[in-house]
Amino acid sequence: MEPYEVTFQTNCYEKDWEILLKTDRLKNMINYNYYPFKEKILYINNVNDPTEVRYYAEKLVQENIITAYFTSDDYAEEALNFFDINRESFHGGLYYSIAELVGIYLCKTEYLLSYKGDVILEKPFEWVSQAIQTMEGDNRIKVANPTWNWRYYEARQEAFDEDENYFIGYGFSDQCFLICTKDFKTRIYNEENPASQRYPAYGGESFEKRVDAWMRNHKHYRITSKNISYIHKSFS
Repeated sequence: MEPYEVTFQTNCYEKDWEILLKTDRLKNMINYNYYPFKEKILYINNVNDPTEVRYYAEKLVQENIITAYFTSDDYAEEALNFFDINRESFHGGLYYSIAELVGIYLCKTEYLLSYKGDVILEKPFEWVSQAIQTMEGDNRIKVANPTWNWRYYEARQEAFDEDENYFIGYGFSDQCFLICTKDFKTRIYNEENPASQRYPAYGGESFEKRVDAWMRNHKHYRITSKNISYIHKSFS
């Protein structure tokens, strides 16, 4: 069977772009998934010297580490209009949300895997194919991700069901998510749910908070892998 067409995306900003673009970090973020991604996209956010960052991003294109890079601001208004989101409605959270929204808006493949720049799998592990197969077997499942920071007990506590490979429940994190693009390339980002108020206040009405509300309101689930964890550790 041919592999599913999946885009890998991540983003960088002023405090982490040098780590991602001047070291093996980004290459490892991609390669650890052991997956033949159709596209590998970098989104550039809020950097002091865009010309310098684009220079290093272009080097990664030439080395075939990524296939393309974009500046999020260049597509922000298009994406917000497409999703019918008012810029002011983020209440300070736009900065934390725009790269993911632009990435979904521009995504050309059936599936999208998104990582924050400070997230990486604990080790090389091919988890994407099985997760997609599981998602395709149950249309209630809209998101897949590894467990976070080895907190398997916490993932089990958050789940309402499980099988051999996954904890099944509600919840969404922008740290790492695998989605079917068409499910998210629609106007789903203006819903609210009381349980979604648990997200950090500094993020405002963030992308991940909006997705969580939509999923809960419509009884959409996520699966969290029992077999692999990612590491989320701030570079600072």
